[in-house]
Amino acid sequence: MARVLILFAHPGQRHSRLNVRMAERARQLEGITFVDLYAEYPRFNIDIDAEQARLVAHDVIIFQFPIYWYSLPALLKEWQDLVLEYGFAYGQSGSKLAGKLFLPVVTTGGARDAYREEGSNHFRLRTLLSPLEQTALLCGMRFVPPFALFSAHDSATDGRGDAHIAAYLRLLSALRDDTLDLEAVLRRELLDDGEIPLIDAIRGPTPSETRPSPSSITARISE
Repeated sequence: MARVLILFAHPGQRHSRLNVRMAERARQLEGITFVDLYAEYPRFNIDIDAEQARLVAHDVIIFQFPIYWYSLPALLKEWQDLVLEYGFAYGQSGSKLAGKLFLPVVTTGGARDAYREEGSNHFRLRTLLSPLEQTALLCGMRFVPPFALFSAHDSATDGRGDAHIAAYLRLLSALRDDTLDLEAVLRRELLDDGEIPLIDAIRGPTPSETRPSPSSITARISE
């Protein structure tokens, strides 16, 4: 069983239409370590040693966040700047994260068509997240295509929200249980609400949300 860490960063949770619902359900999964960074570090006083130890103790690292101005919320960027140090995450002797999986889980306020070269945002979502992809590569991690929900504002009324949350839980369970066809997933540009059949890449029966003997449980602007 893989050890999965979710680092959740959402500075405007009272305005959230879906991301907080996703987080609430994800934190209930056994065998998943869930960390709300804004709750843990409201003054941005990040405990670098503790965060590095968390990373070392897990096999799958997930950043879950809403897209803010085509990038990360401020605390998550601060976390990257401080925690992913030279000599730890990269550089000479900096191989502590090598071989781990890294997955961004994101929501956007904009529609899917906006995130195209000819769309109003002029870039594809995967392109806008390329700094995260390069960070993962520099640290020796395997970058898993972003699990994304477009037009999150509308997801509660158009029927996509519940389906997306269900797909997220199955994806987390598959990562935890090592039942994901990773090679098939890595060939995709995105794992998103338009590709819910991505769950076809999960091998075997549908994983349950609870498992015996959990190994590690812890404790609007753009969506």
